[in-house]
Amino acid sequence: MAGLEAHYSASDIEARILAALRTAGLDPEQRLAPEQLAPLDHFHTGGLRASRELLELAQVQQQDRVLDIGAGLAGPARTLASEVGCRVDCVELSPDYCAGATLLNRLTGLDDRIDVHQVSALELPFPDGSFDVIWMQNVGMNIADKRGLYTEMHRVLKPGGRFAFQEMAAGSEPTSYFPLPWATDPADNCLVSADEMRTVLGECGFVVGVFEDTSDEHLGRSVANATPAAPGQLGLSVFVDNLGQKAANARRSLEEGQVRLVRGVFRR
Repeated sequence: MAGLEAHYSASDIEARILAALRTAGLDPEQRLAPEQLAPLDHFHTGGLRASRELLELAQVQQQDRVLDIGAGLAGPARTLASEVGCRVDCVELSPDYCAGATLLNRLTGLDDRIDVHQVSALELPFPDGSFDVIWMQNVGMNIADKRGLYTEMHRVLKPGGRFAFQEMAAGSEPTSYFPLPWATDPADNCLVSADEMRTVLGECGFVVGVFEDTSDEHLGRSVANATPAAPGQLGLSVFVDNLGQKAANARRSLEEGQVRLVRGVFRR
């Protein structure tokens, strides 16, 4: 997940989140349910609904140890921890998102099941074979070194473990509309085609279980969970500038075949 467009201190992040919650009529002094936060913390195509669909596809179990790569504000991690009961380690490079995720974990009472690590996905600080499931939603389009990413994931995944993902892929035409929710300009846009993604995953030791193009299905939904919220409602505009333009460009790119949306579950 792309980092926030401006860097804030941890106290600033907390203040912005708490203000947004109160404006939306939520009391941070009372324990919050993860689904109440979904408009704010599921920054990926399809939002909470897509996370639940991927959860079902991946068949995550309570006893699984899960690694969420590019976890952002940790919305999907809280969904996994609350609805399945598993433990989740979150990897996120942005200090802004890490601070926000830590706060929201505490406000939902899930900080005992979720750990947040500010590290690169290319240098995971875990022993070999640590995880049953690796989870990633709309992250790889910001990482140019796909082979390095998949190799490192394969290292920390247990034999027989699952890699569950949802990802934007390059379409048949060059991406031309910027800014996008994941890329302010072309230099930030690291898309590869679905075929290349599948090939590199295979070369890194992964075996395909499910791999499907869900672009048409999601055209009827919010392209990036990024529709600007009405006044007094939670939304990504708490942190993200030009949200309306980015969402419109993402939808247009999907409609014109410049990008595709894929999801899958591969095994080690």
